[in-house]
Amino acid sequence: MRIISISGLDGSGKSTQIQRLKKYLEQKKCKVFYFHAIKFSLGKKIIEIRNRYCLICRLSGKCKTQKEKSVTRANLFQIKLREIFLKIDLWRFKNLVKKLKKEKFDYILSDRYFYDSFINILFLNLNLNLKNYPETKLKIIKPELAIYLQTDPAVIMSRKRKPEQGIDYLKKKKELYANKILKWNLKIINGNQDEEKVFQEIKNSLFKNQ
Repeated sequence: MRIISISGLDGSGKSTQIQRLKKYLEQKKCKVFYFHAIKFSLGKKIIEIRNRYCLICRLSGKCKTQKEKSVTRANLFQIKLREIFLKIDLWRFKNLVKKLKKEKFDYILSDRYFYDSFINILFLNLNLNLKNYPETKLKIIKPELAIYLQTDPAVIMSRKRKPEQGIDYLKKKKELYANKILKWNLKIINGNQDEEKVFQEIKNSLFKNQ
């Protein structure tokens, strides 16, 4: 079973490409499991449960109707919680991988990966000038192919669905990714290209890596 992940800045086209790849592989009769690192997150699930069952949320409707926004700032306690949840999520993912192997899946396609979750923590640390969480404490399963859609923040902001956080946010996160490309062995694909060219490069990388 092969784990293929696509990472990148908000608005770089990760979800679009992972869905195209999923459809392509399923047409080739491969058994594919779609994985979304953020939706899988324990922290995300706790928020969803709160919104569903919190009495105040149910009476006011505020939690359900409020548009979800990306977190760009957090206090020390919130950052530490994210670090704890990330370690738990990595353990949960390891068990999921074992389960999917038994079920004879051919691929896990990861829309964002734990690399992206770690980058988010690093970004939040920047705002508080905190010492970065030691990466050696994390036991991240390395994907067979970890793609990084390297996209210019200006290009992202020119697109129809641009992220609300703004260009400065994207520039800072791009620097954080750049510092991890070699360590994480990320396969760089130019995300500034049109959607079809990006997809062709992803396919070429996938089968070249077999």
